[in-house]
Amino acid sequence: MKTYNGLTHTPATLPRDFYTDAAHHERELRDIWYKNWVYLCRAETLDGPLAFRTFTLGTQPILVLRDGTGTLQAFYNVCRHRGAILCTEPSGRLNAKMLTCPYHSWAFALDGRLIKASSKHPAADFNKADFSLYDIAVTEWRGFVFINLAGAAAAPFAPTFDLDSTNLDNWPLESLRAAHTATKILDCNWKIFWENFSECLHCPGAHPELCDLVPIYKRAYQDERDDPHWQDHADSSDPRYKGGLKPGAVTWSMDGQPHSETFAELSEAERAAGQNFVVKLPSLMMVGHVDYVRIVRMRPLSVTQTELYVEWLFPPAAIATPGFSPAAAVDFTNLVMAQDVALCALNQRGLAAAPFQSGVLMPEEYVLQEFHGWLRQQIM
Repeated sequence: MKTYNGLTHTPATLPRDFYTDAAHHERELRDIWYKNWVYLCRAETLDGPLAFRTFTLGTQPILVLRDGTGTLQAFYNVCRHRGAILCTEPSGRLNAKMLTCPYHSWAFALDGRLIKASSKHPAADFNKADFSLYDIAVTEWRGFVFINLAGAAAAPFAPTFDLDSTNLDNWPLESLRAAHTATKILDCNWKIFWENFSECLHCPGAHPELCDLVPIYKRAYQDERDDPHWQDHADSSDPRYKGGLKPGAVTWSMDGQPHSETFAELSEAERAAGQNFVVKLPSLMMVGHVDYVRIVRMRPLSVTQTELYVEWLFPPAAIATPGFSPAAAVDFTNLVMAQDVALCALNQRGLAAAPFQSGVLMPEEYVLQEFHGWLRQQIM
């Protein structure tokens, strides 16, 4: 059994060009973002038959909708005639059980089949069956909509998680709803966000409020076995050594107190942990707290810019309670994320230094090494 998490050697980080080179960024889009299952949106934001939403992933336009029976469908948002954008609004409800191109009025069934071309005299070799919409694989998992741009060639979706994740099996993810959402733009490559998330060496200097709430972070550790001398405190219940929240705190909020009743099915270990992280690379981080779940969806905008879309999910009954407000949870997250956003931008700016070709990983950064290994496998 593994007794110490830390690295016992000193590996190099990824090369600088992985964060700064536009051609390499395009390679990552092609080999990672366009071939893996990517979190898109909560299922309830596509509410009922004929609901639709449009997105852009990298350079690729995406259309997700529910057909006349409410079944999810996903396609590249492009007409097969001459490549015009098919659906121009960000969201809404279709006014017919078909998609009609705004340019030349080609019409497509909601399963992607071409049902009408605009020419009144198509050539003899024109076959409508050859011009269905380009398919995107889509699935719904526990209220989350995932897509895979590989379409029919996509690997089957599997609810497996990365970066030393736990799981959220005991959280009622399907029934939760967003009490608040926010969009944040990071001036850094998308990998810098994941690297910042994956270590706590920066926590003592950057996150005083978070370190007060989660005392082990003040020691620059995320887990008790990040400390090579963890066995010296094996019998201790002190959260400085064991992890978990400080005495009296039960959740991530400005005062450490919950906003509503806590989730009934959580184990004692899950309650004691205070934060239960789940990662689905490359696009999704979920954090289960005792009274809410925080969702972070990542989207690369360019080689040096990344969008984060954050959702705070609560039980509908809590949201409907008179006087309910998620502000204490939202404000705490925004405080910590603002600190990380600034650090990520500093990291990206520093990579412009000509002598810097790669960095080095310290023992506590073992999850970064795991992430780097995953990334290299994707682009081999």
